[in-house]
Amino acid sequence: MFLNKETIARGLDELKRVHPFFGITYLVCKKGQLPIGKMMSFPISKEEENLLKEWYKPDVRSRYYFHPFKTSGRKAGWVNPDYPSSGSQKTRTSGHLSGVFLHKRQTDKWGWRPNYIDVLKEQLVRDRAHHIPAFWLAVWLYRAKEWPKGSNADSVNTQLLREFKINEQEKDALFDAIVPKGVERSPFRPLPCSEAEILDLIPPAPDSEPLRGGALTFLQLEAVGPVKSLTFEPSDRLTIITGDNGLGKTFLLECAWWSLTGIWADRPATPRLDAKKTEPKINFQIGGKRSAGRRKIVIGYDWKERLWPLPKGRPTIPGLIVYARVDGSFAVWDPLRHTLPQSQALRPAAALVFTREEVLNGRQGQIEGLVRDWVKWQHGPDPEVFERFKRIIRRLSPPEAPPLSPSAPIRIPGDPREIPTLAHTYGDVPFTNESAGVRRIVTLAYLLVWAWTEHAVSAALSKRLAEKKIVVLIDEMEAHLHPKWQREILPAILDMSALLDEEVNAQIIIATHSPLVLASVETRFDSERDALYHLDLTEAGKVRFTEVPYLRFGSVDDWLTSDIFELKQACSREGEKAVEDAKQVLAKPKPSKEELLEVTDELKATLPPDDVFWARWAYFLERKGIRL
Repeated sequence: MFLNKETIARGLDELKRVHPFFGITYLVCKKGQLPIGKMMSFPISKEEENLLKEWYKPDVRSRYYFHPFKTSGRKAGWVNPDYPSSGSQKTRTSGHLSGVFLHKRQTDKWGWRPNYIDVLKEQLVRDRAHHIPAFWLAVWLYRAKEWPKGSNADSVNTQLLREFKINEQEKDALFDAIVPKGVERSPFRPLPCSEAEILDLIPPAPDSEPLRGGALTFLQLEAVGPVKSLTFEPSDRLTIITGDNGLGKTFLLECAWWSLTGIWADRPATPRLDAKKTEPKINFQIGGKRSAGRRKIVIGYDWKERLWPLPKGRPTIPGLIVYARVDGSFAVWDPLRHTLPQSQALRPAAALVFTREEVLNGRQGQIEGLVRDWVKWQHGPDPEVFERFKRIIRRLSPPEAPPLSPSAPIRIPGDPREIPTLAHTYGDVPFTNESAGVRRIVTLAYLLVWAWTEHAVSAALSKRLAEKKIVVLIDEMEAHLHPKWQREILPAILDMSALLDEEVNAQIIIATHSPLVLASVETRFDSERDALYHLDLTEAGKVRFTEVPYLRFGSVDDWLTSDIFELKQACSREGEKAVEDAKQVLAKPKPSKEELLEVTDELKATLPPDDVFWARWAYFLERKGIRL
């Protein structure tokens, strides 16, 4: 058994008031059995260095040590490699805590003063810690220790007191040795926390490289865009953004793309006209769901240069990113192109923005284009690339028809190239002649396969591991798609990353107007991994952005009349008016016969004979003595 991540995370919070002396120097002296009232030869700096290496080295690649105790420095718990002979040495030989030692200067002679416990107690009171939380200190020290079967929270406390030879007088005066509430049962799990899990809980080391393979976890826009202040926290799998035209869905995706990449896909966002000079800000965070160790990046607008300055280094570099824009253009960002040091900004070449024409026909030196790549993959030496492409377009195919399947390339008049084709029941069709819906979905599949293939090649050439995280942004998911296809496409998108590679994990963020797209994931939506956000107008005419619960409505009509799409009736505008007029009459205690007949004629002119509202209206008329 091993201590679980939640317990370790809580321990980090509980130790923040404790002076680092108690977790480092005090433990070294106790383990070394420093005498009381006399001195002995004790290489205290060397012993502290050994303790730091054993217990305070969560990032083995860093030169620094990390302690979770009280700190006033900018490095947030990280201390230099020479800490035992510098910062700690200063604490031992000057200031209040130096009063606990007998020490002969310029020697390694050390011992406890007879009143050392009183001095230590005074320091705890000064720091408002009052006691050393024994259990939480032990949790940090033993975060990687394997505990025998039958161990409990008391076992953790006992191990600390025994290993560091804490006597009863010290225990009573300095320690809180009671097991905290909430961990009495079992703070354990079967497997140890990985280094990555521990590093996710603490700030990055000063010399650490950015973590890689991140996704967007937080985006806050202040005085930018239609919403005065907007906070967006995408989930790690699927996030859906809905709302009426002009309220900011595309704008939000553009800002999400910029936050991930540092490059605008089109025009940069500009501050609101009513913004004060210091108000416009874009704040974002790239990481995992538990991202305590990854700071939020805050970018203020530079009014002089009229731009958003690029961040100076990022704690986490995102994975591969593909952005399908509503105008048919695509943007791709590859982390392996990001080769500058952490202290510098992102290299613009890391992001590639292609027009619809360039995606199809290529751009010199950057992409061959769908037409050439498709034929190259089809006849190339590596069949897996083309098989991957076929798997994805097969899964993304429209329903109730044979799956999309590549056929043999052909020549067409006026074009010297071989043009790829898709097989249909009525014959093969050159891709350039396909419908807008087929072109958009197949192009999405192509860009994903192309981006992943190029990334894998770059990884192999640079002797690095390929990323396993992909972020996919799609604007107007339903564009050009028949309703039947709209009802199938999002579940297919959810399956897409596994078809690229079994180990690939995707964060998908889409914007949509379609109730069919929302309805399509009723059996797939997971509130733990997915989220639904909605943009709407308040009664005061202000744009509001909120996360809303995903509810299963079943019927698409019910989706249309939900708070997401806000139709009063799932019918024509005239039919909606007729039903609303009828409802007003239903609410009257004594409507006149003329009103009843007038509304009946209105309903007959706008509603079909089998509309469900007729049953209610007919029953009401019968009670008033009128037959339809």
